[in-house]
Amino acid sequence: MTQWSGYLGLILQGALVTIELTLMGSVLALVMAFLAGMGRVSRFFIVRALATTYIEFFRGTSIFVQLFWAYFVLPFAGLSLTPLQAGVLALGLNVGAYAAEVVRGAILSIGREQYEACTALNLGRWQGMRHVILPQALLVMLPTFGNNAIELLKATSVVSLISLADLTFQSQVVRSQTGSTLMPFVSVLVIYFALALILSWGVRSLERRMARGLDGVRV
Repeated sequence: MTQWSGYLGLILQGALVTIELTLMGSVLALVMAFLAGMGRVSRFFIVRALATTYIEFFRGTSIFVQLFWAYFVLPFAGLSLTPLQAGVLALGLNVGAYAAEVVRGAILSIGREQYEACTALNLGRWQGMRHVILPQALLVMLPTFGNNAIELLKATSVVSLISLADLTFQSQVVRSQTGSTLMPFVSVLVIYFALALILSWGVRSLERRMARGLDGVRV
């Protein structure tokens, strides 16, 4: 029993690394999503082109290849990253590319009358976007952002390939040391599911709060 509690402790240590990766990767993904998503609706061709290139590249290539590039290839360019930094970079850029299209679609979904109202109120393009369009678009984005965050959580398992001691890596260690597959992988299954539920609950709570406060934003 004491032996298994020690192995469970290893798995929980891996869960902390997975949580760290998820939180930091989500922050990077959110930043990239808004930069690229708003870049896609920019009036400037070069901004749209750069945003589109980023989105299509990271959606069109494998997360495995992106992770290996971040960890094994970037050092040849003079940029050495720790396994945690490489994992955050690859996950954030990859999921951010998918989320950028969510941002673009949500902005374009806002009714034309809202843009016309901004013009009538003499709001500049950035003022209207910041105070009227984005608050409404964010409510449209949130459900899909929740899905993206859960996808990022599950994708953290790939960092075990660069020997980062996340949840999946530690479960493999326990499996190799005990010869048991059931205990470590049932534990991992339950932990991933619990973390996904927490993410889903957090997004839904935020969505409800924003929906209550949205009436004062529409013009």
